Amino acid sequence: MPVKNRFAELQDEITAWRRDIHENPEILFETHRTSALVAEKLRAFGCDEVVEGIGRTGVVGVIKGRETGSGKVVGLRADMDALPINEATGLDYASKTPGAMHACGHDGHTAMLLGAAKYLSETRNFDGTVVVIFQPAEEGGGGGKVMCDDGMMERWGIHEVYGMHNWPGLPVGSFAIRPGAFFAATDELQITIKGKGGHAAKPQETVDPTLCAAQIVTALQTIVSRNADPVSQIVVSVTSFETSSHAFNVIPAHVTLRGTVRTLAPENRDLAEERVTALCENIARGFGASAEVVYKRNYPVMVNHEDQTDFAADVARSVAGECADAPLVMGGEDFAYMLEERPGAYILVGNGDTARVHHPEYNFNDEAIPAGCSWWAGIAEQRMPLG
Repeated sequence: MPVKNRFAELQDEITAWRRDIHENPEILFETHRTSALVAEKLRAFGCDEVVEGIGRTGVVGVIKGRETGSGKVVGLRADMDALPINEATGLDYASKTPGAMHACGHDGHTAMLLGAAKYLSETRNFDGTVVVIFQPAEEGGGGGKVMCDDGMMERWGIHEVYGMHNWPGLPVGSFAIRPGAFFAATDELQITIKGKGGHAAKPQETVDPTLCAAQIVTALQTIVSRNADPVSQIVVSVTSFETSSHAFNVIPAHVTLRGTVRTLAPENRDLAEERVTALCENIARGFGASAEVVYKRNYPVMVNHEDQTDFAADVARSVAGECADAPLVMGGEDFAYMLEERPGAYILVGNGDTARVHHPEYNFNDEAIPAGCSWWAGIAEQRMPLG
């Protein structure tokens, strides 16, 4: 099954949907316009059921095959939300919303799954049921978990679930995947160091939290270099250093650090939390200061299931001729929550030589649409073939 001719015919239409979504980005759970557009199109396609408000602003569409005797139900998921970034592409269809941009390609994911839903509603060339899932709040809001907590998997009896993400640097329309741990667990840090502020000319009368915080930033890197196994994957990043005073001649009273910890194994996640807390509290104590650590466990490791990964790769090869081995990714992905609920797999589709995701000059490559849509359709038709 190479790229389907129907998706070549639909490419201009799907591209128009994508660019409309791109021009009107919405963040986290505020995907009201996008969700309404998705629901309207699913109804127009003739889906058997369209339900809004799953996971606050998520949308679910149900498409029954020409036969349903197999009893199989396969979920296909796309994310809809944008990022809080000011766009710098200069495109005719660039974001009209200041401070919001589709800088990760979720506009493309949504449009491709809509294209697949239109085709599957037209042909119904499978024995079973397809559930198309349009999820809000992937970018930090945990929308996947909220949809699962709303009982989505049980309500529609989903047996397996599949997701896709575009990937800059991978040739357009090609695919890559890996079994097992794929995307990292992502945890958030907020560390408040409290000292005693005062005049910069009299440091002996203060307890300087800036100096203490600088030592903590350096020491946190020893978790990777001296505590974790050198062959394991772990990243500790302090991304914000904010003092309570911005004056040139004032030693501040407190400093707030923020950052992330990314791991691919539960034992490293536990290790990182323990060492972050111990280092911060004890270094602060040594300076006569105090440290309050808020360690928030965010998205879990996204783990592809072996059988479903093999199947997803086979479908990719049927579309593109081959499927590459994907690298480990230290970014997070809340499709992890759905893969904790049901077996499934997550694949990368090539976006070509473009700016990287989360960059103000990034843009989803519309040339990837036929391949992505064909993969979605192939998941349904090949997992639930007609007898």
